[in-house]
Amino acid sequence: MAVPASIEAEVHDLVRRHLSDRDIRYTPGRKAVVTAIQLASGPRSAAELVEMDGIRVPVSSLYRTLVVLEESGILRKDHDTSGIARYELSQWLSGHHHHVVCVVCGAIQDIEIPQDAERELLLMASKLGERAGYRVVDHVLEVEGVCPACIAGR
Repeated sequence: MAVPASIEAEVHDLVRRHLSDRDIRYTPGRKAVVTAIQLASGPRSAAELVEMDGIRVPVSSLYRTLVVLEESGILRKDHDTSGIARYELSQWLSGHHHHVVCVVCGAIQDIEIPQDAERELLLMASKLGERAGYRVVDHVLEVEGVCPACIAGR
């Protein structure tokens, strides 16, 4: 998935300013990780990032970089169905979206839903939260299924 250069540059500018406000340097390694995650079609594990073309960050530095970027609010960390940590840009950088997850191979892909469905989902999440005494501030939807590659038996 190609990201237009203007959007990629805008994200890097936002990240650079965000880190600078926290006295954290935006090193070439951190920039490479942000670029790789930005180009991915969904959350990626550290192992998947190592295998991506163009990312030339030593594995030991990659793990430290992921921690710094997560702790500073640049990345969001979730765990897939097998417990593996996966990273993506925080929603303030990437926009609100949801995921579809393959229950066979663990692949995760970003999905967007139409605005009218998003409003209904937020209303439903708010009602469910209210039942438990919560004031809902956000929601995440993960749809589980079998990806096309697993369906085809690859």
